[in-house]
Amino acid sequence: MELLGKIYFGNSIQSWLVALGIFIATFIVVKSVQKVALRRLSRLAATTVTHIDDLLVYILKSTKTFTILAGSAYIACSAVTLKPSYEALLLKALILMLILQGGLWANAGTSFWFNHNIQKRMDQDSASVTTIALLGFMARVSLWVIILLLLLDNLGVNITGLVAGLGIGGIAVALAVQNILGDLLASLSIVLDKPFVVGDFIVVDSLMGTIEHIGLKTTRIRSLGGEQLIFSNNDLLKSRVRNYKRMSERRVLFSFGVVYQTSLEKLKRIKEIVSDIIIKVEKARFDRVHFKDYGDSSLNFEVVYFVSDPDYNIYMDVQEAINHEIFRRFAEEGIEFAYPTQTIFMQKG
Repeated sequence: MELLGKIYFGNSIQSWLVALGIFIATFIVVKSVQKVALRRLSRLAATTVTHIDDLLVYILKSTKTFTILAGSAYIACSAVTLKPSYEALLLKALILMLILQGGLWANAGTSFWFNHNIQKRMDQDSASVTTIALLGFMARVSLWVIILLLLLDNLGVNITGLVAGLGIGGIAVALAVQNILGDLLASLSIVLDKPFVVGDFIVVDSLMGTIEHIGLKTTRIRSLGGEQLIFSNNDLLKSRVRNYKRMSERRVLFSFGVVYQTSLEKLKRIKEIVSDIIIKVEKARFDRVHFKDYGDSSLNFEVVYFVSDPDYNIYMDVQEAINHEIFRRFAEEGIEFAYPTQTIFMQKG
């Protein structure tokens, strides 16, 4: 009892032993709770579709032992009386540990989100994987720069000048590489918003082709002529892009003309013939056919129908079948197609 009553550093040995017991008990309890929670969440994550439990497992695994030790030590110190300077030092150490642990948790969450997106896009859009990986790296670098500034600030370092220098330097760099940054942000927009992906057939103003590669600065398109067209991402997003791969069906409009000598009965018969032909063609959905107007040398009809498959070759096969059948039926009915002609009337006298 005399030994337990001896005073060291302002506290009895008994108080120090109580503090040690609290430290050990707290550490064991928190560590045990972490292991049990990690085990149960891992089992739950294996049976569910949602990724929230996977994220929690990822974050729990990133909880470091030094953080638990620091927290246990701070709780244990409530059993003893410390000098104000020591208490302040212990509190500062705990805050530094928590800032560092918070950075590790944020880094784990960021890594999980980017890795999940990379795996999801690997099969659908492999070209965007590089962009996502680079953005993930930049996000983690930015995160740890912030964590470093917070650590320095809590250590008493005046970071005002450092932050101002980083801000001025960042502005200077941004002005120097603004075109590259514009293309990089455009690449991010393409990856996240997905107006088109690799394999899509697009038309940009008067240029057209199939997307081959979406990079950090440029997008490459293989044209119908075989050459490769290269667009900067920023310019590409500023243009009017028509994505034909996203069509669920193709609307087709075509017209033809018959000669002025065609009788009224045959003009009315043309609507029945054309509509009957299109209705019978596979993958074609009839919309309308009208006697549109009087041309310079023809009576003009306009036809609209839809092809249920957006493939261009299928559309051409359907149109070809319709053209063949119209030609055959008009020949049977004695209906003549018009072509540019002029009739000259000469009056004598």
